[in-house]
Amino acid sequence: MTSNDRLKLNWEFRRAYTKGKSVVTPAFVVYVVKNSGHGVRLGIKASTKLGCAVKRNRAKRVLTAAFSHCLPNIRGSYDIVLVARHKILSQKSTQVENLLGAKFTEMGIYE
Repeated sequence: MTSNDRLKLNWEFRRAYTKGKSVVTPAFVVYVVKNSGHGVRLGIKASTKLGCAVKRNRAKRVLTAAFSHCLPNIRGSYDIVLVARHKILSQKSTQVENLLGAKFTEMGIYE
């Protein structure tokens, strides 16, 4: 993923929160909203409630690695926001990848 494929602005995240579909797991929350042909863009949030910067950065790395394996199977153009939850600190990226693929299939955006 390049930096052009990221959500960075506050209104982009708010749009996903308010207009998107959401699915909750113990490790993360997924918000998905259709965009206007910009391809698949990703935004990741990790609150300070997760812990220190080291823990937040690890959570973001795990989510990014899991999403990069799922990206080729996503059809359409979507804005996807992943919000880390506390359980993600004890999981590996392969576990998160399987869970993320299942949730994308449940939402109907995964091949």
